[in-house]
Amino acid sequence: MKLPLDHPLRRELNDEVHARPPDALKSPCRITYLAVLPKSSERPAEWKHICDLCRSRGIEPPRPDANHFAVDIGDAYFKWERHTEFTRYNFVTWGPGSGLFQGTNISADLQSWVDGILGETIVAAQLELTPAPDRKFDTDAISRDCFSGNSVIGATLSGGTATGFTDLRIRDDGFSRVLVLDHGLASRQAGRLVQRLLEIDTYRMLALLTLPVARSLGIFLNEHERELAEITSRMTEGGIAEEQALLTRLTQLEAAIEGRFARDYYRFSASTAYYELVQRRIVDLREERIAGLQTFREFTERRLAPAMNTCRVTAARIEALSERVNRSSQLLTTRVAVEREKQNQELLEALANRARLQLRLQQTVEGLSIAAITYYVVGLIGYLAKAFKSVLHGIEPEVVIGASVPFVAAGVAYALHQVRKGLDTDGDH
Repeated sequence: MKLPLDHPLRRELNDEVHARPPDALKSPCRITYLAVLPKSSERPAEWKHICDLCRSRGIEPPRPDANHFAVDIGDAYFKWERHTEFTRYNFVTWGPGSGLFQGTNISADLQSWVDGILGETIVAAQLELTPAPDRKFDTDAISRDCFSGNSVIGATLSGGTATGFTDLRIRDDGFSRVLVLDHGLASRQAGRLVQRLLEIDTYRMLALLTLPVARSLGIFLNEHERELAEITSRMTEGGIAEEQALLTRLTQLEAAIEGRFARDYYRFSASTAYYELVQRRIVDLREERIAGLQTFREFTERRLAPAMNTCRVTAARIEALSERVNRSSQLLTTRVAVEREKQNQELLEALANRARLQLRLQQTVEGLSIAAITYYVVGLIGYLAKAFKSVLHGIEPEVVIGASVPFVAAGVAYALHQVRKGLDTDGDH
């Protein structure tokens, strides 16, 4: 049967379900686990470092676009996984070793390569997967022998097929320790369990990366909340000149808050995602309580939940502060606009009064202009009347002058009216 043409991403998306499968593990085995935070500029060199290890062991290196790689390198089973924010390395060796947590399972030859791993370590753990003893285990002895007498957390896991212990403490060698007693784990089941335990520690640490950011933001928010309160209290007191200054302060405050929020938004979003992963992995452990010990859920929730609540509250505070500043800015902008509108209205009224005065002055000047023009025109008529006195047959020039005054005045007034009317018409256009 011939299928329609594949979507370009069909196989890539389908294979994503099978990416980073858990390893098949058999007890006894020892695992050294590293999770590091590389810089983005170090990603190409990180892949090159993996290639150097493969070439030194005669192994074909991964593709440049690969984000996970697993291979037997002779003295260990090696697994490399690249994630969005961190990279993890697993080194698995088989056999009981010289004793639980005695030394490292990384050979001297491999250690020189490990020293060259790029990035900053966020988690380093040694995990021992060992067959459970026939007798009932003693948690006090486990604490003394494996965890330097520290208080341990632990539980029966995976439906009773394993028991896990850890103290989540970083020792002088830089590693934390996890002990898993095998009561009958299948190989893939063991791989999934080990992966979950290590991921809980990794995602817990990555989620906590936001806590210092939240604490520093607390100081930042306290200062800017006080400044906003001061600005809003002065908004009801100042005039237009002070409102302009307050609006400038609000704009600067809003820019500072938005800049900080944009810078830290990813960290808070990532923290929420990592915390959800921690909770999901703990559910997948299927814990059953061991008398006298805290379970992984109890310990993690007791320590991690308050920190995540702090981060959540801080994120909500900065969002709320941003909204309050925005509302205050809009209110003050509206007040400034209304005040400006009032000033503009007063200015227009002043201009209207001035226009009315100019109109009255113009009317006064127009009346004077009629009188002046009439006077000059009548004067001309008088000269003409005197010049043609002999033709007028006894009519005195003064009579002609007096009789012409109304007609001249009316004609001048009509002419000026027509000129003004023409100017008004041109102005309307």
